[in-house]
Amino acid sequence: MRYLKGFFLLAFISVLTISCKSSSSSDDDDTGLDGLVWSDEFDGTTWSRDNWDPDLGASGWGNQELQDYTVSTNNLVISDGTMKIIAQKVSEGQSVGDYTSTRLKSIPAFGPGHRMEIRAKMPDLVGPGLWPAIWMLGDGCRNGVSWPECGEIDIMEYVSKVPNSFFATVHTGAFNHVDGTAQGSGDVSLPNIEEEFNVFGIEWTEDDIKFYVNDRNNVIFRFLKATNATNDEWPFDNSHFFILNMAVGGNFGGPEVNDDNFPATFEIDYVRVFELEEE
Repeated sequence: MRYLKGFFLLAFISVLTISCKSSSSSDDDDTGLDGLVWSDEFDGTTWSRDNWDPDLGASGWGNQELQDYTVSTNNLVISDGTMKIIAQKVSEGQSVGDYTSTRLKSIPAFGPGHRMEIRAKMPDLVGPGLWPAIWMLGDGCRNGVSWPECGEIDIMEYVSKVPNSFFATVHTGAFNHVDGTAQGSGDVSLPNIEEEFNVFGIEWTEDDIKFYVNDRNNVIFRFLKATNATNDEWPFDNSHFFILNMAVGGNFGGPEVNDDNFPATFEIDYVRVFELEEE
């Protein structure tokens, strides 16, 4: 999800139809949890304040979004082994503060040499206005470095006005939606994204970031580090933290909102970080 992001159109839209698995994980069925260094499995009935820090308020979040972020049990529920981020319509609609939702930032941050996997299911609703996302921001954003210089990795963005699909994108000082230079997968077809859980993952090395869905071999986009890259081109030598949220409206998810879509639930089974094996 873009930080200070507006709606963008990639110079080219590659529509990829991928082999979908409704499996509980990707390669983990074969390898177990070898190399796991951090995870949240969302067991129990409360979210972990050791793992997550909430963003709160209805500020528009730089994208002209309409939701007020809370951690009320109306918007954030842990049950049956999953976390549910629930967007609610609480007023007349179509204005800032007329909706509520949740946005959580991970306290730990991770960098190159790791594989990240998040198993999630999108809201099974129709029409515009919903914008769930699984993404990462450079730790520098918590310490005064401005966006996009801190770096952003959008592992998965879904907008309900483009059903049965998702987007994977990176944003840097040199490559970002504001300048129309963002680098990404385009609109990736995933027909069961609203009905079933899928695994969205990245493999992050010192030289590239590979984005995949359900299987590590099912790569949908690869962002390569250029020779002699500057921080503007590659801010990905530094650690990034996760963000899980569902926005309402905004430059990418809206601007219009289908008010029949509420309540809407974005469900996350787990977030896992693995150490990559040395080649």
